[in-house]
Amino acid sequence: MNAEFVNPFIAGLLNVLETMAQTTLSPGKPKRKNSDVASGDVSGLIGMVGPNIKGSMSITFEEKLILDIMLKMVGEAPEEVDAEVADLVGEVTNMICGNAKRDLAEKGFEFGMATPVVVSGKQHSISHQVDGPKIILPFNHELGKAYLEICFDK
Repeated sequence: MNAEFVNPFIAGLLNVLETMAQTTLSPGKPKRKNSDVASGDVSGLIGMVGPNIKGSMSITFEEKLILDIMLKMVGEAPEEVDAEVADLVGEVTNMICGNAKRDLAEKGFEFGMATPVVVSGKQHSISHQVDGPKIILPFNHELGKAYLEICFDK
């Protein structure tokens, strides 16, 4: 997969969490992902379609990390992942993809964004619905991990 497609999503994730939640993540080593099983507790998935590109992106958070992000962004957090946390994950997914969409448009890649879908629970599945390689990028924080998955047909 072309780094030109991946880097805007990494930058979007880091920017959104630093500016909106005062949360800094440390990137780990990217690798190819061959299963649909999520590595964390709650995921936001968003599809992208354009005239010359089709893809999807997901962001998955471990529970302690997303609850801390919610506390920092909203001022309160439940004891566990609930509907409000799921709504926040959907918003964060939208913001990350929106940042990447802006950056990719500057490079000539235009696409529309679907409404994010949020899935939660241990061992939940993320189905990208795009015929292309899936890349997973782990991000570390003292309260847990986040996992960015990107799949493009190019």
